[in-house]
Amino acid sequence: MQQASRGGHSGPGSVEIRPGTEDDLAAIVAILNYAAANSIARFETQPVTVAERRDWFARFSVTGPYRLLVARDGDQVRGYACSQRYRELEAFRETVEVSVALDADSRGQGVGTALYRSLLDSLDREPSVHVALAGIAVPNDASVALHRKFGFTEVGTFREYAVKNGQYLSSLWMQRPCPPSPPGP
Repeated sequence: MQQASRGGHSGPGSVEIRPGTEDDLAAIVAILNYAAANSIARFETQPVTVAERRDWFARFSVTGPYRLLVARDGDQVRGYACSQRYRELEAFRETVEVSVALDADSRGQGVGTALYRSLLDSLDREPSVHVALAGIAVPNDASVALHRKFGFTEVGTFREYAVKNGQYLSSLWMQRPCPPSPPGP
């Protein structure tokens, strides 16, 4: 478990980063549904239920390449980060797709950084992971900056490949080796 600064939140000065449990699922679904309804960060156009996300949740483990971490402040989930299969084909067995999502009140407080630091540190020690990918609906300068902070580099953009609320959406794709390459001279 890891502690992270909470910035502007009241009370004690940190959140706990730990593996997600089924007890966290309702809060994760609330974060997903809020993002889907209020941003382009999620491509869902209809709310999802806890029951609909149970199969997704069951794919994670506390060890191995597919993990789900949550940031908790007491009994509140402030956000989550996860690594999951990129594609079902065996050729992609050493590739994971990562993502992070925060409740609206926790953005800009260092919670996303703490979640990604913990997730990526665990992936860097995982011998079965060679590369992490992230697809970011753009524009989203904060998410792009977060990924760059952790060594992700841009590899391309899928332009206008999705439609939500009558708007075409594009995604910037970034990747990072696990463990990351040492910085150049």
